[in-house]
This record gives sequence, structure tokens and C-alpha cells, in this order.
Amino acid sequence: MSLRSICVFCGASPGAHPIYRESAEALGRHLAERGIRLVYGGGAVGLMGVVADAAMAAGGEVIGIIPQSLERAEVGHKGLTRLEVVDGMHARKARMAELSDAFIALPGGLGTLEELFEVWTWGQLGYHAKPLGLLEVNGFYAKLSAFLDHLVEERFVRSHHREMLQIGESPAQLLELLGAWQPLVAPKWVDRQPS
Repeated sequence: MSLRSICVFCGASPGAHPIYRESAEALGRHLAERGIRLVYGGGAVGLMGVVADAAMAAGGEVIGIIPQSLERAEVGHKGLTRLEVVDGMHARKARMAELSDAFIALPGGLGTLEELFEVWTWGQLGYHAKPLGLLEVNGFYAKLSAFLDHLVEERFVRSHHREMLQIGESPAQLLELLGAWQPLVAPKWVDRQPS
């Protein structure tokens, strides 16, 4: 799969440990070095600003998409290739998805998880056939991964839908997994009863 543009979801906070910042810098730099455009939420603060600054410093193309209502709170980044200001969160997510060939989540909070799960659900329902992944940093997503496995065990999620989410411990490893991913079309329902 050709990855020309990747959407990165991440926190508007830098997090508790320097390794989160280091990983965001490494991802932004790696995307730029591979000639992959970064699409993200448009903020200049937290890991959002870090990943964008790193990609720009490495000569990459960066497009930020930010809702007008959050432009001040997340400090809309003025040093990008392009910053698009949209009407709201739904427009932001739709535009980021439209511009991207794949999705990566760095560590983040509720917004990061919400964006990841929405785009994952879109894939599960067949609205897109784009890969998505987590950049595992310092065990940040380990408990989430265990819970996702629990959802499969309890028959609320199909195993192949669980496997849609690739997990890598370095930008290079994750991009390799995303590039090799093949979509599998299957019903969402685990135990749908005939009508």
C-alpha cells in the first residue's frame, strides 16, 4: 500500500515523560524523511506541536486541520505548510480522513482516543479501507491493547477487526506494518441472528 499522507492523532499535552516528546519528534522526522505528508489537528501545543515542528524542521509537508472554536485553545500552528480552519470537530475529522492514506495514534487523551476509535469504526463498517496503528511508547497503550483483546474474548469485536489496529514500537516498524496491511471485508456483527 502506498502511503503518501498520514494522519497523526496525539495529545495537546506533552504528557508526563520526556519519551513521549522524543517519540513525537522521531515520528515527525521519520515521516518527512520518507517524503510522507503529515496531516494532524493543527495545534502548536503538546505533542501536536512537537510532531508538526519535527516534520517541518526535517523539510516535510504538514497540513493542520483545526476547528475555529479550538484555534485559540490549541493555539493554531502558524508555521505549517498549510493550516485549514474548519467549522467543528466533525468537519475536522472528515477532512483529516479525506487527506490521509493511513492513521497513527501517538500517546494522547480523550480526543486522541475518540479520533482513533471513530476512524477505526469507519474502517470496520467499510467506509474506508485505510490502515491504522498505534505507536507504542513506554507501554502507554498496553492496557488498552489488553482491553481490546478482552472485547474479542467477550464476542463484542471480531478478531479480524481487532487486527485492523497495527502496533509498532518505532516509526519505521509501524510504517512497515501499515504499508503491508491488506483490508479484509467482513460483517461487523459477531453473532448476528438471521431475520
